[in-house]
Amino acid sequence: MNKTIKPGRLAGMIAFFLLILTVYLVFLYKLQIVEGQEYYDKSNETKNVERDVTAARGDILDCYGRTLVSNKECYNLKIDTAKLFANEDPNAVILELVELVESYGDKYTDDLPISAAPPFEYDPDMTDIERTMLKSYFKDKKDSIKAAGLPPEPSAVELMSYMRSRYDIDNSYSAEEMRIIAGVRYSINVRYAINTADYIFVEDASMQLITSIMERKLVGIQVERAYVRDYATEYAAHILGYVGLMTQEEFEKYSLVDYANNAVVGKDGAEYAFEKYLHGKDGRVSETRTPNGTILSTRYIEEPEPGNHVYLTLDLALQEQVERILDNGVNTLISNREQQRAEEKLKGTFNPELKDEITGAAAVVINVKNGAPLAIASWPTYNVATIMDDYQELMEAPNTPLFNRALMGAYAPGSTFKPCTAMAALSTGQINTEFRVKCDGVFTKYASDGYAPECWIWNVKKGEHLTHQNENVVDALRDSCNYFFYTISDTMGVDTMGEYAHNFGLGVPTGIELVETTGNMSNRENHADYTGTPWRIGDTLQAGIGQSDSIFSPLQIGEYTAAIANGGKRYSASILKSVRSFDFSEKIYEREPEVLSEVKSADYNWAAVHEGMYEVLNDWLNPKNAEIWTKCEWTCAGKTGTAQKGENITNDGIFICYGPYEDPEIAIAVVVERGHAGADVQFIAKHIMDAYINIRQYKDTSEPEMALLK
Repeated sequence: MNKTIKPGRLAGMIAFFLLILTVYLVFLYKLQIVEGQEYYDKSNETKNVERDVTAARGDILDCYGRTLVSNKECYNLKIDTAKLFANEDPNAVILELVELVESYGDKYTDDLPISAAPPFEYDPDMTDIERTMLKSYFKDKKDSIKAAGLPPEPSAVELMSYMRSRYDIDNSYSAEEMRIIAGVRYSINVRYAINTADYIFVEDASMQLITSIMERKLVGIQVERAYVRDYATEYAAHILGYVGLMTQEEFEKYSLVDYANNAVVGKDGAEYAFEKYLHGKDGRVSETRTPNGTILSTRYIEEPEPGNHVYLTLDLALQEQVERILDNGVNTLISNREQQRAEEKLKGTFNPELKDEITGAAAVVINVKNGAPLAIASWPTYNVATIMDDYQELMEAPNTPLFNRALMGAYAPGSTFKPCTAMAALSTGQINTEFRVKCDGVFTKYASDGYAPECWIWNVKKGEHLTHQNENVVDALRDSCNYFFYTISDTMGVDTMGEYAHNFGLGVPTGIELVETTGNMSNRENHADYTGTPWRIGDTLQAGIGQSDSIFSPLQIGEYTAAIANGGKRYSASILKSVRSFDFSEKIYEREPEVLSEVKSADYNWAAVHEGMYEVLNDWLNPKNAEIWTKCEWTCAGKTGTAQKGENITNDGIFICYGPYEDPEIAIAVVVERGHAGADVQFIAKHIMDAYINIRQYKDTSEPEMALLK
């Protein structure tokens, strides 16, 4: 028997299905139309992020526009801590990242100053920055450190135990793996403790590493574009300096001029001295990003403004030559010294107590017309491009290569000071150009007081007592007669010599923008501070020949030589030639020669000193000098100097010169620690003079920036 569906029941079923369909359609409409964009954004998890954009730092160039330091675009890897620590095991991710970084030869940032393997110990050579960070970490975590039953500043072993617990580093990880994980997490944490720059996991990451991280889809790593300094030369390290992230102290200083807390600033040299020109103005950008960090769109809220370009007075070609010549010269002296030792051992005359190892050297080249340094070299040196990687090794290296001897070294000038003594006596009327002194070999005026200094020639030959002839100032400079200069120093007094020394730039700031020593011109006021002994008459006599407690930097000696060459004008030794805007369109600063002091004297007095210095290098009474300098294309004038260091210590060798004699262009000063004598190191200055003459004879048209400096 067939049953039929009742109409009422059918209608109810249709109504029910219509209701379900309506609800579904309404929900679908709301999901796709009303809230579709919201759910679409959520499904893609895109977000807009605002961040600062670091402005490119300005370039540093030489006086002809040849690039010394510029910028190289790079990519940094940063850790998104929110995403990293949302992982089930963030420590495993950190370990995987580190292993990946090291597999490609890159380096990750680990600021924890503790050895990489047990027994854990603090790095005995931790830097000031590392020490500051560690103390800040202790202060920030003092409550939890105390709760762990540890002292306020726990030992390295105690700290590693604390970190294993604090960072939930499972015991399945080895001690070495635990140290790696703790190092990264410490580096992240400590930046919150001291409110400094963001943690950069890898700086200047290789493209292979970045690609590998992207392929593995490792969560928590962001790739950001940045700049690193790119050095176009291996030379001028002591002058150029380097950059780095700010310390807390630097942040307090630079935050006053709106530096970001992750700013890179100059730490030394020109990078530090000209920070205000080189540092640009940061911008701000809004980025739309996907969950994996891909940037979908970028909108600048404020455009970054790159830093200005700084031109130095240095000539890159000459700087490179001077550093090579200085290095070769020192190595030649070292080789000769080794040969001499070997011969002395064979003869049985070797003195094992004699300290004769050459420990350092410096050379400077100065433009006589305006005092501008053209080259400043210090030996030993280093590669500024890798200083951060090599810093610890450089700190432990023999002869302190980080020490800038050209600016910070302080040396007795020896006989190179005699032209100053001569000019002081001539200019004050203590003597005239006809005044003569008969050298008796031993200055006996104060013999009754137990002081009778000898002229260098007195004992130069065993068994003979030699003396110089009846000499005027020209002869005395040529022969470097100590007796003559004892005589005029005794008459003149140290105060007058000090006044002229300062006017020549000795014992006073040079005007260079870099850190320098001011040295000291011997004087009564601070003599005891330097020597620990009271002032005696003998100090006046010794000061007159460049001894006593007079000490000057090679740069000061070079500027002094330039002042002699140009007739008494001492110019500022500023190394800043000019500053131009980031697009080269605007001249912001242009160097003008600045006379800091002047030694005024009659032309005939200058002529006498110049003639004496000419004869030092060209008169065959000085055959060793003449043999070297008659081979120079230019006629030059100069002075040798030998600075006594004490018993059983080889003397320093100092040499100054300028050329061409008729119309001087450059002045050169060379100092070699334990170089024995000025006559022994003058060949270095001769090679530098030759290099300058050769460079001067060619024109370098390869640099388009040169046109800007005309």
